[in-house]
Amino acid sequence: MVTLEPLRADHADALLAFERENRAYFARTVPDRGDAYFTPEGFAARHRALLAEQHAGACRFHVVLAEQGDIVGRVNLVDLADGGAELGYRVGERAAGRGVATAAVAQVCLLAATDYGLSTLTALTAWDNSASATVLARNGFRCVGDARVGGRPGLRYERRDLGTAPPPGPENAG
Repeated sequence: MVTLEPLRADHADALLAFERENRAYFARTVPDRGDAYFTPEGFAARHRALLAEQHAGACRFHVVLAEQGDIVGRVNLVDLADGGAELGYRVGERAAGRGVATAAVAQVCLLAATDYGLSTLTALTAWDNSASATVLARNGFRCVGDARVGGRPGLRYERRDLGTAPPPGPENAG
């Protein structure tokens, strides 16, 4: 069981520790954030900027918490406009392969529809990130075309009708 919490100022220290712990793991599938991001000063500035964006209503950032309250991932909705947003997520290495990303994305899809008034989400994934593609498929996203992800070939996914359950099918099992 995982829980989503909206990003808050008091998440900063635990979130920086999570990002540092998983830096090399994340860099295997998504572009690295750069050395400055991982410094206390750089991270604090970025964290404040994210909170300001969230306060302005342009984005919705969430931490994913394990049962014991540790941060095990992030799920973000960015560029909220015209009933839609772009979904981004990452789950740490110790929680990978346990359904955490699938559950977190399902929760944020529900929040997007019920709390944020969104009807459509899009997401990008690199071609070689099959785990991310599986998470999206299990949550009712369909591949709608090619994309670039950090300069690498990727795919663009979309989910409409967020207020409904994902369509049944083998890609949405387990």
